[in-house]
Amino acid sequence: MSFLAPLYLALGAFVAVPLIIHLMRRRMGARVEFPAARYLARAEKEHSRTLRLRNLLLMFLRVIALLAVAVAAARPVARWVGAGHAPTALAIVVDNSLSSSLVVDGRPLLDQFKAMARDVVGASTSADRLWLVTIDGRVRGGSAATLRDDINRLEPLAGSGDPAAALARAAGVVRGAGLNARQVALVTDGQRTEWQHAPGITGVPLVVYAPRTPAPTNRAVILAEPRPVRWTPRGAVAARFLSRDSTTYRMTINGRTFARGTAAPNEEVVVHAAPPERGWVYGTVELEPDELAGDNVRHFAAWIGPAPGLAVSTAAGPFVKNATDVLRSSERVTEGHDIAVVPANEVSSLPALIVAPVDPILVGAANRSLERAGVPWRLGSRRTGEATVRGAGLDGVTATSRYELLSQPGAIAETLAVVGRDAWVVAGPRYVLVASPIVPEATNLPIRADFVPWLGDVLTTRLVGEPGQVIDAAPGEQLPRPRWADGVENSDGQRTPLTETLDAPTRSGIEFLTRGGRRVGALVVNPSADESILDRYSPNELRDRLQSERTLVADNPSAWSTMAFRAAARRSLLEPALILALVLLVAEALAIGARSARAA
Repeated sequence: MSFLAPLYLALGAFVAVPLIIHLMRRRMGARVEFPAARYLARAEKEHSRTLRLRNLLLMFLRVIALLAVAVAAARPVARWVGAGHAPTALAIVVDNSLSSSLVVDGRPLLDQFKAMARDVVGASTSADRLWLVTIDGRVRGGSAATLRDDINRLEPLAGSGDPAAALARAAGVVRGAGLNARQVALVTDGQRTEWQHAPGITGVPLVVYAPRTPAPTNRAVILAEPRPVRWTPRGAVAARFLSRDSTTYRMTINGRTFARGTAAPNEEVVVHAAPPERGWVYGTVELEPDELAGDNVRHFAAWIGPAPGLAVSTAAGPFVKNATDVLRSSERVTEGHDIAVVPANEVSSLPALIVAPVDPILVGAANRSLERAGVPWRLGSRRTGEATVRGAGLDGVTATSRYELLSQPGAIAETLAVVGRDAWVVAGPRYVLVASPIVPEATNLPIRADFVPWLGDVLTTRLVGEPGQVIDAAPGEQLPRPRWADGVENSDGQRTPLTETLDAPTRSGIEFLTRGGRRVGALVVNPSADESILDRYSPNELRDRLQSERTLVADNPSAWSTMAFRAAARRSLLEPALILALVLLVAEALAIGARSARAA
């Protein structure tokens, strides 16, 4: 037992009043003997035992009544059998991740979770403090009516949420409520991928409900990737599916179907295409809907345009010439003058892929050419000795001869690869600059298998068509603002300016990034592929993973709703204490009344 207002127990000191009165009555008046009253003395002696018992009873009733009033004022709470509960700080955590939209017995699993949460809210009193916490960590508080409305409006997320943040915030709000009775009640499907990193909470009991039945079989699109991101105009879409058997799929671009087929389980499907669309486009890879429809569609974005014409200088080296011939044979590039591939001493116009000259004596001429072309970088001192390159998919590449890249005032560029702390490949508006000659004597890049793909990506991603790129994000993720974009175009065509951050929408889909009103890239929002793996922890396994003051597992939804208060909250003894005091006072009044009637 504990007391919500223990200072009121000081009222118990007033029990001394009946004791003092009782003791004083024993000494009231002086003993006088006279013959006419002797028969009264004999009568008193005969009934003295009865009188003493009656007086002790009255004193006992008064003392217990005063103690009951003092205890009631201190608002006692304790675990005991009966209806009602003490004022409780309760946070209801509802797992509304994507997997909660799974349809079970004809209705989404989230609908069952919402009904359970409403039952808990319905069992609350005006003295309770309630919060609703969703699995993304969002906290809502208020009255029972407010929370009931919030529960009714709950929708499944398009991703997995953040269970650790949700439980931490739930525990935080109940600990700060100032009530002795505190509880966190969690309802979840127990998905293994979601709870593999089990969070812990301290100082708060936890009640958990998770289904005991295994999850049904799920089919999902877990990969939808354009290869490359920029098609000129040919490209491919790679897709992979989660399924236990063969499944049919459909691929679209701008809402138009361009491919259908059947894929084996876990097989990567690559579909080549040369669609008529141009510019930045959106696409989907789709399956027929099943019990979890939220992962049956995956989105992608690509830029489609004509193959750029290359003018390759012989001074760039034979390996560059051979690589561009491979790209030309695959129709990713053509002969022309859209992009120059030249050493720095020959650059005269942009766009261009610029490499350091082979002969160090040409560095001065190279810097003058860079200045005339408007490239805000200069070649500095030459450095030799084998060093490892990092970034831009070039991990494992080494450079044995390179130049220091010196940025000029006002340079706007992105460092794609580094050697130590020095930039090795930088990219800016309409140029890419490499700090080494592309020859085996300076770097092993041209003799590696990934040289041709890297060169193709640089030419078609950085130097052709509109600038920009594709940014992948999870639903609701907050990303840094890309410097090459100033606005966002949503699926309805509405455009809004970018702020300091790029906030991904909470639903899967595509938003185009714009600059000056033109599309220059895309934000592709898809859930994690792990969210499609529905394997569950059993309730006891989940209990063992969650660290709390005390974790209890409910066997069924109704038990969870009941335990939400009973597991941690103790029932109030205020009403029983007041009733006891009233009964004692009534008994005292009856005893005094009976004595007065006999005396009369």
